[in-house]
Amino acid sequence: MAAVMIVVALIIFLLFLNRVIRNTRKSENLPPGSYGWPILGETGEFLRAGLDGTPENFVKERRDKYKSQIFKTKLMGEHMAVLYGPAGNKFLFSNENKLVTVWWPSSVRKLLGPCIATSAGEEGKQMRKMVTYFMSPDAFTRLYIKTMDLVSQQHIKTHWQGKEEVKVFPTIKLYTFELACRLFMSLEDRGQISKLAALFNIFLKGIISVPVDLPGTRFYNAKKATSTIKNQLREIVRQRRAALEQKLAAPCQDLLSHLLASPDENGKFMSESVIINNILMLLFAGHDTSSVAITMLMKNLAQLPEIYEKVLKEQNEIASSKEPGDFLQWEDIQKMRYSWNVVSETMRLSPPVIGAFREALTDIRYADYDIPKGWKLYWSSSSTHRDPNLFEDYTKFDPTRFEGAGPAPFSCVPFGGGPRMCLGKEFARLEILIFLHNVVRRFRWELVIPDEKIAYDPMPTPAQGLPVRLHSHTP
Repeated sequence: MAAVMIVVALIIFLLFLNRVIRNTRKSENLPPGSYGWPILGETGEFLRAGLDGTPENFVKERRDKYKSQIFKTKLMGEHMAVLYGPAGNKFLFSNENKLVTVWWPSSVRKLLGPCIATSAGEEGKQMRKMVTYFMSPDAFTRLYIKTMDLVSQQHIKTHWQGKEEVKVFPTIKLYTFELACRLFMSLEDRGQISKLAALFNIFLKGIISVPVDLPGTRFYNAKKATSTIKNQLREIVRQRRAALEQKLAAPCQDLLSHLLASPDENGKFMSESVIINNILMLLFAGHDTSSVAITMLMKNLAQLPEIYEKVLKEQNEIASSKEPGDFLQWEDIQKMRYSWNVVSETMRLSPPVIGAFREALTDIRYADYDIPKGWKLYWSSSSTHRDPNLFEDYTKFDPTRFEGAGPAPFSCVPFGGGPRMCLGKEFARLEILIFLHNVVRRFRWELVIPDEKIAYDPMPTPAQGLPVRLHSHTP
């Protein structure tokens, strides 16, 4: 009898608590919008827009429906406020670690674990500082540019030269992944790199997914692949630690040695598991976003021969100023202004990352609406980049948008912004421009499937891998 009384009392208490919460919510001026279906919310519509190749439509349709620069929804099981446009981007980027902090869906957090992408506060700051050391201009000139140029040339010789057709996306992923393995871990075993790359492709498919841990689901497959990747990285980390202790490796030879040998500014060394998580995250971020950008760049150059000719002219001028066999230098990269404008316009129209999430650290007032503490927030690069009020004739490919001062602040944000702006921005710029320099001077190309579908899963991905027909330049 006593147990029944306790259960009844508990039910009454929960009903009372629910009413209090609902009344509190009614007193708040929440943004307009809909939570969608029970439990699932509007997650299906959000993911479907990406798979249809129009991720911007999820935001645009609701912005137009509610006539607001902010709306509420429910994604990944979370109450969420979506902030639209440059004002929303600026608000989130400038209030990092003040009003908002980093947040990712549980699939991301469970797969990556604690790392610079998922960690906030002081811990996150210390991790970013440790990695930033290896993303500085000094590191680029001392360690990266020559290796990038060499790997790019070797990749083209192996996978492009003498071929009539090439599937750009999977082939480019081999280049960027090998480059990340060599630069971050000094890993050069092609067999080991190939096995890791195959596992990463499975991992990527489940990184943004419903975290259902059942055989056959994307998350289940990604979790198994991630476990295997981390086991392999653990062996690499332990071998490097032993090499450092025996003076067979240098503390500054690559990112892995740096993370193992250097404490943070508080004298604390990063744990083995966190080093593994960070290497995993950087291998993911250091090759997949760049692979997407290069693939879409080559698609655009195939469709726009007049743009291709201007890029080729700029790259030939840079090459003609060098002795045969010389590698590219930092100064050469700075001369690739038009080429980078072309890359920037590519990322405006097809941003590798279509948006990101934050969490409210406190109750927030924005645009006369209340965002309760604990709610999640989302900013969308894809919808901002395709706003006709920000970009005239917004569907047109026009690199001149980036001349002079370029687009209005916070209107073009392929790398995010604020304290959490992508650490690898300059790394990606080098990786993309160096490959472009080498490929455009060797080939012209045409699309085998001109109207090939591009799905966002979660990044823009050509359905057939973007096959192109190659035409070598006459020597």
